[in-house]
Amino acid sequence: MNKCHLVCGLVIFLWIFQSSAFAAQWRQPDAKWLYKVVDDTELKLHVYTPEGHSTSDKRPAVIFFFGGGWSNGLPGQHFSQCAHLASRGMVAMSAEYRVKSRNQTTPKECVEDGKSAIRWVRAHAAELGIDPNRLAAGGASAGGHVAAAAGTVDSFDATNEDLSVSSRPDALVLFNPVFDNGPGGFGHSRVKAYWKDISPIYNISGLAPPSIVFLGTEDEYIGAEVAVRYKKLMDQSGVRCDLHLYPEQAHGFFNSDRKNGYFEITLETMDDFLSSLDFLDPKPRE
Repeated sequence: MNKCHLVCGLVIFLWIFQSSAFAAQWRQPDAKWLYKVVDDTELKLHVYTPEGHSTSDKRPAVIFFFGGGWSNGLPGQHFSQCAHLASRGMVAMSAEYRVKSRNQTTPKECVEDGKSAIRWVRAHAAELGIDPNRLAAGGASAGGHVAAAAGTVDSFDATNEDLSVSSRPDALVLFNPVFDNGPGGFGHSRVKAYWKDISPIYNISGLAPPSIVFLGTEDEYIGAEVAVRYKKLMDQSGVRCDLHLYPEQAHGFFNSDRKNGYFEITLETMDDFLSSLDFLDPKPRE
C-alpha cells in the first residue's frame, strides 16, 4: 500500500469514527416517563436505556438537571452525557422541571421537582429495571444546584409525596454547580428569604453523597474559591468530593457544542468516578 492510500484510509477511518461518536452523542431518547403533574404541567424524564435493558434488571441510573439560572433551559443539554452512560450500561435520564420563564416559579420549586424526580424513580425502580441503591443525580449550573440540594438539603419536599422514599441521590456529578446562595453568592436576590436552607454549601453533613465537581477557573458566575470551600467542608464531613478545576475555562466549558475537547475530557473523568463507585464497569485500558 502506498503512502497516499494509507493516509486516505486513515482519514476515512477517523471520519467514520467521529461521525459514529457524534451520532451516539446526539441520538434521541428511547422513552419519556411522566414523573409529576403540577396543575396542568406534566414533568417528564427523557430516558436513555442500555442495549438489552429489561424491567427485570437492576441497572444503575442517573438523573441530570439542565442549567439556566432556574429561569430557562431544556433537558437536551445533557442528552450527550445520557447517551454515553447508556452505552456503558446505565439507565440515564434528563429531567424536565419547572422554571421561571415557563411556570413563574422560584428556585425552591426547582429543588422540589428535582427531589420529586429522584423519589419517583426510586419508588418505581423495580418496574423500571433500576437499582434503587445506585441512583445518581447530576446537572449543570442551576441544574447542578438542584442535584446538589437534593443531596444535602432536608427541606423543599412536595408534601403530597411518600416522604418515606428517599430523595437523596447515591452520587453526584456536578458541572459548574451553584453551591452558595448566600449574600454575594449566585441568585441570592431570588432566595433571600430562605437562602441558607437552600444553599448546598450550608447543609453539608456526613449524609451527603460522594461527588465529583467540574469547574473552570474563569467561570463568570461560580468562583473557584466556592468549590474549594465546598470540597473542604465535604472532606471535613468524611465524604468524598473530587474537584476538577480547568484553567482559563468559562461557564459551560464542558458542553459538547463548545467543541473544545472538554466534553470528552469531562466525560472520561465522570466515567472513571462512576466506575470507582460501582455504577459502571471499569473501561479496559489500552
